[in-house]
Amino acid sequence: MTKTIAYVSNAESKDIYVFEMNAETGTLSQIEIVPVTGTALPSPTSLPMAMSPDHQYLYAALRSPPFTASSFQVDPESGRLALMNTTPLLCPMAYIVTDRTGQFLLAASYTDAKIAIYPIDEDGRIDGKAVQVLETGPNAHSILVDDANRFAYSAILGADHVMQFLFDPEQGVLTPNNPPVIAARPHAGPRHLAFHPHGRFLYMLNQTDATIVAYRMEPGSGVLAEIETVTTLPAHFLGEANAADLHITPDGRFLYSSERQTSTLAGFKIDAASGFLVPIGRWTTETTPRGFAIDPRGRFLLSAGLDSNQVSVHAINQDDGSLSLQAQYPVGGMPNWIEIIDLL
Repeated sequence: MTKTIAYVSNAESKDIYVFEMNAETGTLSQIEIVPVTGTALPSPTSLPMAMSPDHQYLYAALRSPPFTASSFQVDPESGRLALMNTTPLLCPMAYIVTDRTGQFLLAASYTDAKIAIYPIDEDGRIDGKAVQVLETGPNAHSILVDDANRFAYSAILGADHVMQFLFDPEQGVLTPNNPPVIAARPHAGPRHLAFHPHGRFLYMLNQTDATIVAYRMEPGSGVLAEIETVTTLPAHFLGEANAADLHITPDGRFLYSSERQTSTLAGFKIDAASGFLVPIGRWTTETTPRGFAIDPRGRFLLSAGLDSNQVSVHAINQDDGSLSLQAQYPVGGMPNWIEIIDLL
């Protein structure tokens, strides 16, 4: 029987909580707590992680000097983590992800306004010598490679634009697409990105106005064309928005986003033909939900509370996408990133 494993990284305590997840009930059973070594300081605000496509390796980056990334091997039977190596990074990274082959680690630096690409050796270890470093404009917040491993996109919060690239999977090198950037609304604050599993749409969450922008991806060129922009907050909201994360269910039917000021999750139904978003609800979750994830079957959403030091498990109604709280679990200090996999 396939095991489902959830990994929760904690920035303040600099560790990863490993849970086995019951695929039917969403219940979490703690397996171990793994330290992320490399600095004596807490990792400010977040401790980003990335999972290799074959689920054999997990990577975690510390955002305190000397800015290291740890490579862990995933035990195929239990999901336990074994540290393989720790390597220095160029600067603190707010977001890390592998390409679709697992041969390169792409990283975005918020503080240093850079994208860096690192090779991953055949044994799954990150090589600390970057093959490419690019300037982005202020506050690079995320980077993703499409399912075909042909195109990459990076959300640049301070520059209010999305950078779009051609990706060379052999060399691990990015070159600007045409056009190289897509402008966002002024002061929107582009933050995180999510691909629709059908491959035709890309969605971007803006941090400072808590909106989601839907883009159509041109199949030949990978160039983005905006479809619509929707808000994730109610009309009566008067505070300063602080949106954080977004994810799409594996079947492509529902999209969810998190907002930290209200500690809520917003849900939308995705029109498969047009890519349009239809609001389906808003739900209270953990305090300051910086990160969340959806299980491989799209049945449960796990939300990490940066200021509650807990993870909530929400069941996803398969008919209408509504969420219902199932349980809460204590984790380490400042949880912020979740990865959920089936052991292959």
